[in-house]
Amino acid sequence: MNNQKILILDFGGQYNQLIARRVRACHVYCEVHPWTMPLEKIRAYAPIGIIFTGGPNSVYAQDAPRVDPGVYTLGVPILGICYGCQLLAQELGGCVTAAQENSAREYGKTVTHFDTGCKLFRDLPEESITWMSHGDFMAKVPERFHLVARSQVCPTVGICDEDRAFYGVQFHPEVSHTEYGSRMLHNFLYGICGAAGDWTMADFKQKAVDEVRKKVGDGRVLLALSGGVDSSVTAALLAEAVGKRLTCVFVDHGLMRRNEGNEVEAAFSRWDLNFVRVDAEERFLTHLAGVTEPEQKRKIIGEEFIRVFEAEAKKIGRVDFLAQGTI
Repeated sequence: MNNQKILILDFGGQYNQLIARRVRACHVYCEVHPWTMPLEKIRAYAPIGIIFTGGPNSVYAQDAPRVDPGVYTLGVPILGICYGCQLLAQELGGCVTAAQENSAREYGKTVTHFDTGCKLFRDLPEESITWMSHGDFMAKVPERFHLVARSQVCPTVGICDEDRAFYGVQFHPEVSHTEYGSRMLHNFLYGICGAAGDWTMADFKQKAVDEVRKKVGDGRVLLALSGGVDSSVTAALLAEAVGKRLTCVFVDHGLMRRNEGNEVEAAFSRWDLNFVRVDAEERFLTHLAGVTEPEQKRKIIGEEFIRVFEAEAKKIGRVDFLAQGTI
């Protein structure tokens, strides 16, 4: 297996993890990193392609998230999605403005027309449904870019500079509502980035397990388990790697779905590990009583989770490694 990788730069959009799932479903390895990832780390990561995700901001705002301009000189194909598309346009000499009422503002399923001569849309129908969610408008496309997709109210749905392999779409190809979105991502990965498609999740699992075994050796590992995806996947990989030398402290805060705590405990019964379940529901609900502001709730939950975990960790014997939510 080779080391081909796609880098997904996260600008805060709601579908960012879904983009990663779609890329991996095409048998191409990828990682999601924040848009603040330094240029030297991007260069060291050596991606065969970069995807800019969507996001809630407007690219013309003073504090809008932007990548290091050096990204555009790496010679690596880039696909910008929604905010990512507008960022490409704004940063490379175009102009993005707020859409006017009844003009270029779109949300939901939208009939979209494509230039199928563009590599991104090759072998696709000239017209299909896409999923739009944008209130800004590319009023001016940068020099060297061509318009390759449009809708009834927006003439700049898709842009490309095929000489530099830069592509941007206002819609979301990663969601199922976009009829040929997976094919578009496949075109980007294989036809534009030159992916070999020789990666599988099983390969990743075995590599992760081998790396953990090498690092941990005969040591003991302690993991805080919330029952969420990140910590549960980490726990499963650690369980495969070190078995009984793993202790999972499951902080049951009482905020999950009905019976979900029991389901989490049952899911880890297949492994020979130390599973400690802490019933902290009353503690969490007491601290959250009367709190209505979402961000304040998040901070309270995070703080109490740490305090409960720390108290339980003191009861446990020798620990050589403290695992985080992800590996």
